[in-house]
Amino acid sequence: MTKAWFPFYIARRYLVSKKSTNVINWISGISIFGITIGTMAMIIILAVFSGLEGLIQSMFSAFNPEIKLTAAQGKRFSLSEEEVQSLRNHPGIAHFSYTLEDNALVRYDRKEILVHVKGVDEQFREVSGLDTMLYQGDFVLRDEKEEYAVVGKGVAMNVSMGLNFITPLVIYYPKNEVNQWSLDRSINREIIYPSGLFELQNEIDYQYVVVPMSFARRLFEDEERLSAIEIKTKPDWATADVMQDLRESWGSEWVFKDRFQQQELLYKTVQSEKLISFIILAFVVFIATFNIIGSLTMLIIDKKRDVQSLLHLGADYSSIRKIFLIEGWLISLVGMLTGTLLGLLICYLQDRFGLVALSGQGGFIVDYYPVKVEWLDVLATMLTVSFIGFLAAWFPVRFLTRRYL
Repeated sequence: MTKAWFPFYIARRYLVSKKSTNVINWISGISIFGITIGTMAMIIILAVFSGLEGLIQSMFSAFNPEIKLTAAQGKRFSLSEEEVQSLRNHPGIAHFSYTLEDNALVRYDRKEILVHVKGVDEQFREVSGLDTMLYQGDFVLRDEKEEYAVVGKGVAMNVSMGLNFITPLVIYYPKNEVNQWSLDRSINREIIYPSGLFELQNEIDYQYVVVPMSFARRLFEDEERLSAIEIKTKPDWATADVMQDLRESWGSEWVFKDRFQQQELLYKTVQSEKLISFIILAFVVFIATFNIIGSLTMLIIDKKRDVQSLLHLGADYSSIRKIFLIEGWLISLVGMLTGTLLGLLICYLQDRFGLVALSGQGGFIVDYYPVKVEWLDVLATMLTVSFIGFLAAWFPVRFLTRRYL
């Protein structure tokens, strides 16, 4: 056995061997148990937050495009032929769609609600997955004779709307030129029948009504301008690269946002809660390691005779300190490894069988807490617990060996 491995060998023997005082074993076991629970909680909580983040991303990806192009100033803009050609000729753009949207008043039967009317063109299906999130009906915006609207489930609930094709939606929007003598002549009034209901997320379901572009242009009295351009990139192109190319060629008069930036506040909120939870649980692990101090104190007192024998056999005080330092660190590592394995097992069971259900079933898109194990989170947890365990062993060993040895 080399001198470098000697402290580890003795520390390992001390960890598993029976002590003269049983309370040392009990305190060590409590330390391992506390660190195991803390580590397991960190793995599970981080996986739940990652699962929620993935769920949010999947929900909004059906409505938010990969890239959204808007004007830096003003709600609407016009495109030149050169700008349109630059979109068509860009090697990283697969499809792009024009949208025209604004707030309007919707009336169904005798109920009214303020909504966000979004006019889309024929390419909208290529850049959006909204047609895959239908709750009822079909995603049809136009046929040979009529124009139709696809309505958010929340909007339909607020006005008690059904797909009966008998009662239409009546949409009101102020005219560009106001007639001071007649209120009726100051408001555009368009009628459209709903063809389907979509369900994504409350922020969208309770606001949006999707209509054909031609309908939106009549309603808003705007035959040329647009509110946004929604872009879908090719699979072999990164979204960030396409955005960078467009920024360089289009200039600062335009704003380009990816899906994260379109819902920046929501994503940052989830990430902040995840970080705060990680810090709180790391502090819980730190509190749990306090038992290591008591365990090491009693172990050093219990092994004073063994230490004297080791010194007589040629061991130095540095090696003695390493023995108890490794002993304390091994307690943390055992708890860390056990907690990590248990946390991963529980995450697997939750993902496979849905052990813990969300309260109030039926009001959520999923019935069970989503989990997604991010290996960077697992690595961060293991490194954090290992570092805390090392500090919890290093400080007492440094002072206790001076006092008792």
